[in-house]
Amino acid sequence: MKRILLSRTDRVGDLILSTPAIATMRASFPAAHITIVCSGYNAVVMDHSPDVDAVAVVPSQVRPETYGARFRDIDLAIALAPNAADLKLVGATGAPVRIGYTYQRRYLTRLVARRWLTEVLVSAADPAMCDRRPDLIVQHEVDQVLALAKRAGARTIVPDLRVIITEDDRAAVADLPAGPIVVHLGKRWTERGSTTSSLLEILRDLRALGRPLVATYGGDGAALAAVVRTAGAADCVIGGLTFGAWAAAFERAACILTIDTGATHVASAVRRPTVVLFEHAYFRLNSQEWSPYRVPNAVLRKPADESPEALRASRAEIVAAVSALL
Repeated sequence: MKRILLSRTDRVGDLILSTPAIATMRASFPAAHITIVCSGYNAVVMDHSPDVDAVAVVPSQVRPETYGARFRDIDLAIALAPNAADLKLVGATGAPVRIGYTYQRRYLTRLVARRWLTEVLVSAADPAMCDRRPDLIVQHEVDQVLALAKRAGARTIVPDLRVIITEDDRAAVADLPAGPIVVHLGKRWTERGSTTSSLLEILRDLRALGRPLVATYGGDGAALAAVVRTAGAADCVIGGLTFGAWAAAFERAACILTIDTGATHVASAVRRPTVVLFEHAYFRLNSQEWSPYRVPNAVLRKPADESPEALRASRAEIVAAVSALL
């Protein structure tokens, strides 16, 4: 195996969940030249990665199949994401072996994927099936993606998530308190079974656990961060971090609390205990496929409504889960 192309152009968290498969490919084919194709959004996950030789970024205005056609000397191509963009990109390489996966009930995608790929794996992950069949066990996305590497012939399995944190990243957050509870802010804290005022109550209750409280945020959490900062509900509210510095901030934590977002997987990559509040809808699927990976954790469900009683019970559950992991 001389030249391998991997493709994952969707979200940051999903690329983090693909890092065991990427590391597995490197460990199994150490002499191969490995290129990973990313989007401009998620490529930060691969900064300083020792597991790839090149990172290629698809320009937003270029069609995936047009970009994939640039790689005509590839021996093996794997679509790490179960979406049409990555499947088409891998298909366009014309590599002798082209592997990808999709979901069981995406019948049209399964049909047309046969045109793009030489091998198509099928995942049982499906919201409707999980709701109808409580006995259905869905593999974690890490294991679904690792199955692609195994199908490609990988035999040296690397199971852990991997993000690279440099000393510069650590220096950028060196002023944060040591051993804090870190709460990652995002829009989902303000909707569908969670409210801004209830979050502020959670932060006040967490203070009683005797740890410093740090809130981090990205673009979709900026407005909420301003409210938290104004209320004085955290010891430190910090955003605008590079990806590496954000991971370094999580690395300092005693425990991380987040809604269902890429923060869950950054926390797992830096091996910190994690509490995740998943959406009420499709909880059975999401809490299996995207739960914290190989770290102590608590997986909680948002209440079905925002009544005072429901929010009070959710807050108590969250604080108890954080306390148990400290």
